[in-house]
Amino acid sequence: MRCWMTENTPGFVFDVFARKSLWEIGKDYGHGTGHGVGAALNVHEGPHSISPRFGNKEVLKSGMVTSNEPGFYDDGNFGIRIENLLEIVDVKRGNDDIAAGVIKIADGDEPPAKKQKTPEGKKFLKFAKLTMIPIQKNLIDIDLMTSAELDWLDAYHQEVLEKVVPLLEEGSPAMDWLVKSCKKIQRNM
Repeated sequence: MRCWMTENTPGFVFDVFARKSLWEIGKDYGHGTGHGVGAALNVHEGPHSISPRFGNKEVLKSGMVTSNEPGFYDDGNFGIRIENLLEIVDVKRGNDDIAAGVIKIADGDEPPAKKQKTPEGKKFLKFAKLTMIPIQKNLIDIDLMTSAELDWLDAYHQEVLEKVVPLLEEGSPAMDWLVKSCKKIQRNM
């Protein structure tokens, strides 16, 4: 997920963002978008969840780990789900986030670190990727994706390369597979 939240935001708020593209074409999926992952090794560990079940009002907090697993199932035909793990982290409102592209600064604006807090004095949180594995591109119909979505996928694969390559042996089958799997997507012009 590529969005920020103010502290004390419950998980169900984000479920709408994950389903938006499917809802726009009259589709949905019948499971939650995410759930807690933690110390007791339960598959669906609370206390939080990201789902349409509005009864769970547990707020997302820095340090929580959650799954991100939107999908689509066409009963009797096929199903697809991409599942990753995310950590909820504090947004550091300084030049490091600007350099990383997390915060976009318009010309003439001061960096957020020099600006005042929100009027409510709240801090912001964001999702940080924990899972670093390429997304299988041969399952993607790029004609259905926007340029922004393709850019996100290419940036994700670049991040996977940067973080995983140092852990692999040069010339190994794993390295070869990773480099091939993380190549930029060929776009239809």
